[in-house]
Amino acid sequence: MTAAPKKPEFDASFRDQLDDLLEWRRDVRRFRTDPVPDEIIEHALQVACNGPSVGNCQPWRYVLVDNKAMRKAVRENFQTANAEALNDYSGEQAGLYASLKLAGLDQAPVHLAAFADTKNEAGYGLGAKTMPETKAYSVVAAIQCIWLVLRAQGVGMGWLSILDPDAVKKTLEVPDDWTFVGYFCIGYPEEEHHRPELERFGWQDQLDADKFIQRK
Repeated sequence: MTAAPKKPEFDASFRDQLDDLLEWRRDVRRFRTDPVPDEIIEHALQVACNGPSVGNCQPWRYVLVDNKAMRKAVRENFQTANAEALNDYSGEQAGLYASLKLAGLDQAPVHLAAFADTKNEAGYGLGAKTMPETKAYSVVAAIQCIWLVLRAQGVGMGWLSILDPDAVKKTLEVPDDWTFVGYFCIGYPEEEHHRPELERFGWQDQLDADKFIQRK
């Protein structure tokens, strides 16, 4: 019989470093083109499979996009969606939006798409029958694990959400019953910051946590 692993001790030093990791986990848009070793990406994806999922259904499905034609199609998808989004703004805000770097598609050496398999039978529907959206939430929780593991390795990650989800699914030729969750650019960042880029460039200040907490 295999002995149970020793329970880890998360001391004050570790807790401080964890706080730092969360603060310095930024949404990266500016990447160096240096390749990221395959083992770093594979390790992050494997660790993320320890993330929480509703009913332990493990609905995450990942696609590493190396195909140049598919990457080109995703880039065109972004350009179309970004142009449409710009039309929602006017005046100074439109000018600021147009100046923002919202994707690292051209520089990032790794492209990762994440989906939720909404029809998988693992977990037998526990928790997902009343709230089927929790399968996608489970994938989001796994994505956060990937983000932190990569950041701890000095690798940056950026979430690209300015896309047509159905077009992404068609481009990547995934099953119809997979729900698109996000497209991610991954690579070594050109520079590192503890403040969000959208705050640094004047789009949206970081709000105080007290604004989001209620006691009843």
